[in-house]
Amino acid sequence: MPIKQNIAVTGSVNQKGEIQAIGGVNQKIEGFFDCCSHAQLNGNQGVMIPESNIKDLMLRKDVVKNVTDGRFHIYAVKTIDEGIEILTGTEAGAKQPDGSYPEDSINFLVDQKLKELAEEIKKFAGTEEAKKKKEDSRP
Repeated sequence: MPIKQNIAVTGSVNQKGEIQAIGGVNQKIEGFFDCCSHAQLNGNQGVMIPESNIKDLMLRKDVVKNVTDGRFHIYAVKTIDEGIEILTGTEAGAKQPDGSYPEDSINFLVDQKLKELAEEIKKFAGTEEAKKKKEDSRP
């Protein structure tokens, strides 16, 4: 799935998929804004930050003006699913009661890939086990 390259991402994620607060949020936003301004703002650029950092924002007036005018964007996210939806334009997909995901979602694609990898590992493990048994049975 293609990832938008016009949105900078900063932060980290915990084991529950929650986006954690960062330091230097203002400097990171302003730095990316400056890069985009130098290359020329086109209204599609922006930065994704942890929602928990909103209270820390104290941005320069030129950044605020461009955000207000829609020429630059700041996306505040709580979860990895929110972030992946912004970066791909595709629904992340909530887990359904049967443990599956909606077929047109990112999480469905991830789940399918993980199942494929698990099958490949099983095949490989079976091959290695058979090889070992063959070697062990030699006189």
